[in-house]
Amino acid sequence: MSTATAFDFTPLLPAGLPAPAARWTGLARYSFVGGNNDPDQVPVEGLVEAVNAVLRREGKTLATYGLASGPQGYRPLREFLTAKLKRDAGIACAADDIMIVSGSLQALDLVNATLLAPGDTVLVEQETYQGALSRLARLGVKAVGIPLDGDGMRMDALAAVLADHKRRGVTPKYIYTIPTVQNPTGSIMPQARRAEMLELSRQYGVPVFEDDCYADLVWSGERPPAVYAMSPHGGVIHVGSFSKSIAPALRVGFIVAPWEMMSRMLALKTDAGSGALEQMVLAEYCAPHFATHVPKLTRGLRAKLDTLMEALDEQFGTSAEFEDPKGGIFLWVKLPDHVDTLKLYQAALAAGVAINPGPEWSTDKGYAGCRLRLCFASPSHAQIREGIAALAEVCRKQFGVPERSANVEKRARS
Repeated sequence: MSTATAFDFTPLLPAGLPAPAARWTGLARYSFVGGNNDPDQVPVEGLVEAVNAVLRREGKTLATYGLASGPQGYRPLREFLTAKLKRDAGIACAADDIMIVSGSLQALDLVNATLLAPGDTVLVEQETYQGALSRLARLGVKAVGIPLDGDGMRMDALAAVLADHKRRGVTPKYIYTIPTVQNPTGSIMPQARRAEMLELSRQYGVPVFEDDCYADLVWSGERPPAVYAMSPHGGVIHVGSFSKSIAPALRVGFIVAPWEMMSRMLALKTDAGSGALEQMVLAEYCAPHFATHVPKLTRGLRAKLDTLMEALDEQFGTSAEFEDPKGGIFLWVKLPDHVDTLKLYQAALAAGVAINPGPEWSTDKGYAGCRLRLCFASPSHAQIREGIAALAEVCRKQFGVPERSANVEKRARS
């Protein structure tokens, strides 16, 4: 059918839809975007063995929605999570306190659908997950950013904002935090600060929404207890994911919540269940292998981070500022103030380098205007070096940063 005679859907579209998506044209040659992981670290052989074993043993349960485990997800996976969460995050919960969802994005949607209405207010970290910010904007919800320091969300700033809202008669619906390997900064909130947050939550009657999706990827292997584990009053919703620890394309996440909230979210999860095969395979693989897989994964990621920081030092010199993150897959980079990373993003993409511009990850667009987020997990070591060299060349042409070529700068420092 020709374009001239094609049916026009435009008059039928409701107001408020996001802009149309562009057609997929493939990944950039040098891709530093998204939450993609290291392709060489996906435990393919172990997953193949898990698929064969679990399908031979339990394949017939695929004939029943929910695998006869009920709407909260495959029970063996939930039982694995109860042990994992207790061991790693200090969370004491039962399988019935957990709901399996289609990635942590569905968890965000379910929490938001349960708690939020247009015009509501939520408190978020000033720099935070772009997917959370875009969802709140689409819902007509005001996201108020709380400044960060090297230990995560600042409690003095949170206390001031909560007090100000109380004076104005506004009760925020939740405090959204990524306390363990913060996205995009990579910080880890200390236990004492988590306790302060819980006290403010109790004092002002505002629950905490804890996003723990990167918490497995801590270089030291040690992390503070989850905010959920520390809560004496149950005012915390905890979400996690297998996207960063196993593979993002599996689309398996989970929610831990009090039954009062869980029952409400279950009523809204009307998709007849998240992907069953993914849940079965993860349960089969993770029970014997998760504890040994993750340290190997983090060692590989740490090596890639070192390559990225070395490449930035070599190509940008002092023009690129960053803190060594405590884990994860992202580096949050500041360029000189006059560099507009939204414009840099466009020019770099045309040169085959994909980056995440800072303003998309912050409630303060001015502060984040010269910042960018780089995912170092997916590209190879060689691609990291080549991609950062290409990015530096684009940045030099567009903004005069860095002033000299990498080789000249390198010789000057030697």
